[in-house]
Amino acid sequence: MRFVLFTLLLLLNFNNKCYCAIDDSEGKRIKTFIKVWGFLKYYHPSAGSGDMNWDGEFLNNIDSVSKIENNADANIFYLKWIESLGKIDECKNCFEKVSDSLKYNLDLEWINDSVTFSKELNVMFNKILSNRNPSGNAYVQYHFFSKNTKYSGEKVYSDSVYPASGMRLLSLARYWNIIEYFFPYKYLIGQNWNNVLTEMIPEFRSAPDTISYHMAMRELTAKINDSHAGFTTRYTNQYFGFKWVPFKFKIIDNKAVVNDFYNDSLCKINDILIGDVFLEVGGETIESIIRKKSRFIGASNEPTRLRNFYYAIFNGNTDSVEVKFERNGIISSKILKRYLFTDFKTYEKAIPEEKAFKILDGNIGYVNLGQLKTKEVKRMMKDLSSTKAIIFDVRNYPNGTMYKIANFLNKEKKPFAKFMDPDLSYPGVMMRGPTYYCGSSNENYYKGKVVLLFDETSQSHAEFTIMALQTAPDVLSVGSQTAGADGNVSSIILPGNYKTFMTGMGVYYPDGRETQRIGMIPDFEVKPTIAGIKAGKDEVLQKAIELINK
Repeated sequence: MRFVLFTLLLLLNFNNKCYCAIDDSEGKRIKTFIKVWGFLKYYHPSAGSGDMNWDGEFLNNIDSVSKIENNADANIFYLKWIESLGKIDECKNCFEKVSDSLKYNLDLEWINDSVTFSKELNVMFNKILSNRNPSGNAYVQYHFFSKNTKYSGEKVYSDSVYPASGMRLLSLARYWNIIEYFFPYKYLIGQNWNNVLTEMIPEFRSAPDTISYHMAMRELTAKINDSHAGFTTRYTNQYFGFKWVPFKFKIIDNKAVVNDFYNDSLCKINDILIGDVFLEVGGETIESIIRKKSRFIGASNEPTRLRNFYYAIFNGNTDSVEVKFERNGIISSKILKRYLFTDFKTYEKAIPEEKAFKILDGNIGYVNLGQLKTKEVKRMMKDLSSTKAIIFDVRNYPNGTMYKIANFLNKEKKPFAKFMDPDLSYPGVMMRGPTYYCGSSNENYYKGKVVLLFDETSQSHAEFTIMALQTAPDVLSVGSQTAGADGNVSSIILPGNYKTFMTGMGVYYPDGRETQRIGMIPDFEVKPTIAGIKAGKDEVLQKAIELINK
């Protein structure tokens, strides 16, 4: 009971953001230091070599820098600091002429700020820019098999669960600068990244307890609006609550609609039926809960953000919660029990696995790409070759079958995606990656109609798969906007040995159309309804069949 009360007090304090105020000038000093430290980390050859303890440079200087009272003294500090890093050799391979089409993320105008920095310091910054180390950086590399970034050179500080203020600010500085220089979609996050730094400095510096600090990191990662991003620890789980209700739900019109069970018996004990519509949890409306917690729920777009609320509506640290719900037009209240997720054992009884593909009434093929294995594709193509249409359900995570299927659907090789990769020799700049092709010369390609089903659960490889299958000659799509996070995932290590993630490379259609945040948009938008869920209907699939039979 004491633990519950303590947790509730922490959360109440956190929700009200009762942090100590930071003097505005002090915040500006910290912001400038974070930006200069990050610039030197990725541009100065000595800082980026890995031979220096660059985190130590941050920790040893952050307190003294924050207390500097004027720009003149700050400039003296930065000049001495940079000079201590050693001589900057001329770089003969550091080309300045880069196409504007590759510099949409680059933001280094601040190094020429004549108000904050002296002329001498402006010159020094530009000298570093022009003589950066093009041969690589100890803190960022490419993955061996792809051009998304990895950050294996960072120290983990495993004991930094709730560290001192300097280490908390180091977490902020590390993450902010990685996004600043290497996130392919910084230009798409929907807000000024510099302003985010200003906003988050007091939250990191003054976080009063462990939960507040971890939720500040979670809020920061959510601000890049990337469905691949996330930050989960024991303490973020404590904020949302360790105990779950025994059912799954979908947010429709600011209501939580039961659409599946984690455990049949526990749902029966709690009198839960498919189609039950929850209006309030713990005396708060679903809409109010969403509004209050949205800043902690990262996603590329709003449908996916609502998808990610699966643990943030009903979870808590108490054994039960009062709820208000609607069933058959009658609104009632009751006490709903909560459980540890391990109590569910995922599903109480084994559910017979459906076949990955089958023929529906009317000679229509159906393929569940979440179940279809690579070894099954050949048989699938043979069994469905004479159907009048094939529905490929991509409301799941496929198993790498896209290229074999595309060979079956197309008569010739076709481009379907192009990549943009971070240029590690010029941090903040992108470089053109390869164009990807699918299909092959095949006179016996599938002649029927191809229908793709997708929604907010279609993410990453699912979206890449959709792009490939969209090359089929006679194709249409049904469903709703996908998760908007295509491209390989890059992981970022933060102090405490905590991981977060981001989309590590840019993925575009061959004509340049973006996929990040936008995702794939269907030809025919169809979303599940409360009535449809209650009746056990797959309204998206039904619409696909209707369109085929027109």
